[in-house]
Amino acid sequence: MRKAKLILTATIALLCLILGLVLYWKFGLNKPGISTQKVSVQKMKNGEFQLLAKDEPYFVKGAVYHPIPIGQNHQYNFWNDPNQPWIEDGRLMHRMGVNTVRFFQPGEEAKETCRVIDRFYQLYGIRTILGHWMDYWNPGNYADTRYREDLTRRVLEMVNTYKDEEGVLLWILGNENNLSWHSGGKVPWTCPEVEQMQDPQKKEQAKAKIYYSLVNQIAREIKKIDSEHPVALGNADFYSLEVAGEVCPDIDLIALTCYRGKTLGNLWREVERKTGKPVLVMEFGCDSFNAKTGQEDQEIQSVFLKSQWQEIEANRAGSGGVGNALGGCVFEWNDEWWKHDEHMVSSWFVHNTEGDWSAGGYYFDIAAPNNMNVNEEWWGIIALSPELENGINKRIPKRGYYELQEIWKQK
Repeated sequence: MRKAKLILTATIALLCLILGLVLYWKFGLNKPGISTQKVSVQKMKNGEFQLLAKDEPYFVKGAVYHPIPIGQNHQYNFWNDPNQPWIEDGRLMHRMGVNTVRFFQPGEEAKETCRVIDRFYQLYGIRTILGHWMDYWNPGNYADTRYREDLTRRVLEMVNTYKDEEGVLLWILGNENNLSWHSGGKVPWTCPEVEQMQDPQKKEQAKAKIYYSLVNQIAREIKKIDSEHPVALGNADFYSLEVAGEVCPDIDLIALTCYRGKTLGNLWREVERKTGKPVLVMEFGCDSFNAKTGQEDQEIQSVFLKSQWQEIEANRAGSGGVGNALGGCVFEWNDEWWKHDEHMVSSWFVHNTEGDWSAGGYYFDIAAPNNMNVNEEWWGIIALSPELENGINKRIPKRGYYELQEIWKQK
């Protein structure tokens, strides 16, 4: 009798083990080489695109995040701030419907960066887009072999450091680096081979090929060490994008900053025509200051944000548009009081109202003096108060926050 019980017990245990293995295999929890965290870009049979995370469609509803407080500038290291501003910001983002934050570049200390990525994901389910400037603010000679090798090494170091973080969504290489070879670029670079050319247009095309070929080379190297996350080319609108379409076959998607005003226009068709890749609008938005009237205007900011987002939605897969939109990141999370005169510390404590540049697409205040209608310090959907709460500037959501919240929380 005892022997029969032992046989029955062993049989039940074996059946449970087999059932467990079947379930693990069916749901991909124990398949060799398959991660439950894999993110990928899928091109569907109809030619449209969607982002997949854990095999589920994922549409980016994001915010560009660099929470510089009043009285600090871009050198402020929020990653190691003991007040942990991302806790309060994450709470507000979660209430709004944000599912993604975009960082321009990781922090100096890997442990601190991992902590922030982990907290966003574990506490609020918010994933991270991690970028690399590709020396945007201090470009070297992108044609130089040693420089290319060094930059490649630094990017791969970033990927190796953070690729196993559960909250990472994708990588963006560069920001608006294509502006460095267009006339009027703030941080230009060149090389002897290009300078021998006489035609300005050919010079630009040559620089574009040099830079984009490096981006593609780095993307190819990333995929050797990380098959779990897509790689994006970061670009200012679609300037020179036809060159990228020729020399960047290993890029998974195009990430664009787009400041055209209330409409994004022909963005979707042009990216499709020039690259055949899907699009992430890594920056879209509108400032909340009316330079014509000299008054804050949260209402017009919310109107522009709604219009921009509706166009992004209209071009996602299955929405009747081009079908190549993967989502967008609003620029930006909170106002930055330091931007108008970054070299004068006293100005970092003043919310400046002077225009910084001109953009006709933001037509509501283009009639400002000298047409300087765009105010860099007022782009946030969160206003900052000098009053402190838990050690950080009190957060005050603007109308644009609530406008996007109403849309994003519906889906």
